[in-house]
Amino acid sequence: MEAKAIAKWIHRSPRKLRRYVDLIRNTAVEEARAVLGVQASPAAADVLKCLNSAVANAENNHDMDPNELVVSYAVVDHGLKTPHLRPRARGRADRYYRKTSHITIVVSDEGNGE
Repeated sequence: MEAKAIAKWIHRSPRKLRRYVDLIRNTAVEEARAVLGVQASPAAADVLKCLNSAVANAENNHDMDPNELVVSYAVVDHGLKTPHLRPRARGRADRYYRKTSHITIVVSDEGNGE
């Protein structure tokens, strides 16, 4: 059985988040929590928050044992990029984009043969 959590509109670029999602893919939940817990980046805290939500969904909605869960699927997608202007010299302006991301994490129990 599987349980899923999606964190939408995270105000970080997908490139920064994918670094930490790649660390936890296909690992046990306790090991993934340990790996993300020692990372100094705020992006790792966002991934950890989504992972904890997926584990809570598995425990409360599907009556799964949290000690037997594995991160079976984890991906970061692009969100909306909002345009902004940055002041430049001589009255000009440059356009830049603030990126957002969507994190999807699926946890499953080990004994299902997948």
